[in-house]
Amino acid sequence: MNPQQASVIWQTKHHRELSVTDLYAALKLRSAVFVVEQNCIYTDIDGLDMQGDTTHVLAWQGDTLVAYLRLLDPEFNDANVVIGRVVTDASARGTGLGHELLAHALDACAKRWPEVPVYLSAQVHLQGYYGRYGFVACSDVYLEDGIEHIGMRRD
Repeated sequence: MNPQQASVIWQTKHHRELSVTDLYAALKLRSAVFVVEQNCIYTDIDGLDMQGDTTHVLAWQGDTLVAYLRLLDPEFNDANVVIGRVVTDASARGTGLGHELLAHALDACAKRWPEVPVYLSAQVHLQGYYGRYGFVACSDVYLEDGIEHIGMRRD
């Protein structure tokens, strides 16, 4: 394990378990990366964070949220768990934290929704990254907020 990751505290929380601090930190990190850094003007607060059994995976280093993603309830997503809003703080990139984040997400999927397929919308340049975890392309390339994406699924 990377020494920088030794102090990372992992949490997997149903949306009803999120504190105001958790939610604020997640929205702050998502906004910093997706809206500001990637220059994508869009409505991040889409009403899905608190829907059904949506679950959130959070990685804290002290009081700072350094990685995050959400798992959308398959009941509302064509019987697929949907991994979304995958984000790592700039300060933690290149440390392997993203791999740990995905591992925690897949573990949470297996526990909460065993044997349910998992879908994600990947930026095209990350197709190989997600492929290492058993995801395969299941759509053509499409533009989302001006960035090329591809649908990927893991059965």
